[in-house]
Amino acid sequence: MSNTENKNPEGSDDHQDVQAGNKGESRTPNPVFRGALKRRDMLKAMSAVPAAALVTLNAAAAQKISSEPPASAKPVTTGMATDKLKILNQHEWKTIRVLSDWIIPADERSGSATDAGVPEFIDDWLDFKGGHLLARIRGGLTWLDIECNRQFSHDFVDCSEAQQKQILDRIAYPKQADPEDLAGVAFFNQMRDLVVSGFFSSKMGVKDLPYLGNQMLTEWNGCPPEVLAKLGLKS
Repeated sequence: MSNTENKNPEGSDDHQDVQAGNKGESRTPNPVFRGALKRRDMLKAMSAVPAAALVTLNAAAAQKISSEPPASAKPVTTGMATDKLKILNQHEWKTIRVLSDWIIPADERSGSATDAGVPEFIDDWLDFKGGHLLARIRGGLTWLDIECNRQFSHDFVDCSEAQQKQILDRIAYPKQADPEDLAGVAFFNQMRDLVVSGFFSSKMGVKDLPYLGNQMLTEWNGCPPEVLAKLGLKS
């Protein structure tokens, strides 16, 4: 795989609501969109809220617009050579690149999901898993294009940032989504899992956490006395 450290990104079907926010907003533990949440808090929020059950794809109208989209979420015009993609086609590849950077855009701490090689990881993982996971992701990408064409006469990658955000706002808040959009909600939950798993198991993501394991220690002094005291234990 592209990220040798990546672990199984599927996990459970429990998810936290996702919220886009202004780049300058203070970040809280509730949203999962990076515009409103620090990455070290994201993992704690991942399993807090059950996701909507998977349903058959359909189209519906609903609009929820809050704040401006992050500047990093721009339509992608370049792609990977077809012979290097394992399972995705060029259009799916471009759409996943855009979605990945909506979920984890670049900030002052590190680069974006695409900077960390997350789309390559997703292509690799979908090729490995195939089956229902691949079908769900492809179905969700199709759902996005259907809704964007219905509202804006463009595929998702060709829409403006504001239009992309308008569509994503409908499926990024599971508790607020209309019943007609549950297919999109389920897809976005699955996509978010793949992006977050790919990012935080990449070198960039591990450094961003920051993860303090896998380091050589010259000595080990055990648990600090103040921690033992707080736990009511003795050394």
